[in-house]
Amino acid sequence: MLKNKKKKKSTKKQQKPETPTLSLKEKLAQKRKAAKARKELTSLLSTAIGGGVFLGVILFLVAGIKLALPGMMAVIVLTLSYKYPFPALYVFMIYVPFGGTIIYLLGNSPVLQLAKDGFYLPAVIAIWQNTRKQRMPFLIPQGIKTPLFILLGLCLLTLLCVNGLQQISPPPPKAFAPPTKEMPLGMGILGLKVFLGYLPLITCGYYLIKNKRDFLFLSRLQVSLILACCVLGLIQRVMLEVGICQGTRGVVGGALFKATLDARCFIGGSLVFSPGFMIRLPGTFVAPWQWGWFLISSTFFTFATGFSDPSILWRIFSLSSLALVFVNAVICGQRIALALVPTCFILLLLLTGQLSSPKRFIPIMVGLVLILGGAIASNPEIILSSLDSFIGRWEASPPYEFITNQFHEVLHFLDRDGTPLGMGLGRATNSARILGKTKLLETYYPKIMYEIGVFGALGFLALVTTLTIICFRTYRRIKNRIFRGYASALWVFILFISYNTYYYPLDVDPVAVYYWFFAGILLKLPEIDKIEQLKQEQVKPGKNQNKKGKKRFK
Repeated sequence: MLKNKKKKKSTKKQQKPETPTLSLKEKLAQKRKAAKARKELTSLLSTAIGGGVFLGVILFLVAGIKLALPGMMAVIVLTLSYKYPFPALYVFMIYVPFGGTIIYLLGNSPVLQLAKDGFYLPAVIAIWQNTRKQRMPFLIPQGIKTPLFILLGLCLLTLLCVNGLQQISPPPPKAFAPPTKEMPLGMGILGLKVFLGYLPLITCGYYLIKNKRDFLFLSRLQVSLILACCVLGLIQRVMLEVGICQGTRGVVGGALFKATLDARCFIGGSLVFSPGFMIRLPGTFVAPWQWGWFLISSTFFTFATGFSDPSILWRIFSLSSLALVFVNAVICGQRIALALVPTCFILLLLLTGQLSSPKRFIPIMVGLVLILGGAIASNPEIILSSLDSFIGRWEASPPYEFITNQFHEVLHFLDRDGTPLGMGLGRATNSARILGKTKLLETYYPKIMYEIGVFGALGFLALVTTLTIICFRTYRRIKNRIFRGYASALWVFILFISYNTYYYPLDVDPVAVYYWFFAGILLKLPEIDKIEQLKQEQVKPGKNQNKKGKKRFK
């Protein structure tokens, strides 16, 4: 009996993975490597700070302190992001949801509007150079190559033939109207950057995560950022309700319905808070509708982690984040968030197969019902006013009629005054209005048609359709339950955003970042799944040997 117990203890010890003991040479090699890395970082920091100070002094003498400090910081950030591309991508993802708050806290400088690209662009260049050195593909997935090149060709034709001609021979000014100064080529370049500038994030996301640990860290980081932003959004609404922030109370006329920076409260940018008339909160973003689309996209990420994370603590944490997303969708005043957050949740339940696992589904639903039920019971007036606003808007202008009218308007305009290549890149891009006259279009595919024509819109549709199909096939190849659950939610997110045309979330943060970046994460999951399967197969032979030993002993 004693021998039998000893055998069982020894077999249990064998099943535990043993941590390899390092030799003295290996320990010394690791110390030398760490010392070399510290030396490189110190040298790089001193060089970057020296260059930044030099540029800052020049800018201070020319333009003052407002440009000197951003210029100095830009040199340091660009240098470090190029040297350490993967940490820069993590900082980039952290910066995106807080960018609107940071911009206005530091004075609303135009340079700060481009601050996030200081992390993104050097990282992309560094990754591109590394892929060339190691002879690895930069364009991922390879299946989008043909539609992407066709779309880029159409965009370049529009840039040269439409924006270029507008630059060379601008149209004559209208009678009795002052001449307008425009830069059509500049508009075109900025419009192209907004349109496809974040597509390389597919590659960045793909190479960023290398194993299960990296993947779980990223997914949990995203949920933590969502929770932090939602808590701040809740605090913003409370501060406005109790009167710590005035909002747009007391103003008269049209100002009651106009978002303004003067009403800014605690975080984010411009807002409207006119109780009884209109409420539009920006959360941590520049504008209210960006906050609404952040909440919509957050539904997918919190759902994925809540159902698929291996840790029960993180599943509870994600459930809390998802509940706060629902609460903020109600209190922010954005009707699109109020409609789409629950719609996306139901869509996820139907398309990801989570209804077939009641052990996970029922506890999460019970928890959500309790949290949301408590929120509704404590603030019934806010819920009712939000629902009344949504119903009133739907009755006045149903979304399907609004989208149809914008399609008809753009097709009529192109037929009358346009060209087969559209009206020019950037001509319907909101951020390009500083470079020339732009047209306000609040639906995405009509906006693309207006800028690059019908063929350009079809080219973009072919690109996102190809990406959606590839992502679906990728998700179906995954066998690990954790990765498969997360991949299914990401695929539904990509599907939903690819064909959404209400407003233009793919043009601005955060969806313009999340769409391409998490497509790359999804495409990498099958490789991580294979790595985990190999690890499990390496453990299994040891278990089989132990079983054989037990049979022989018997």
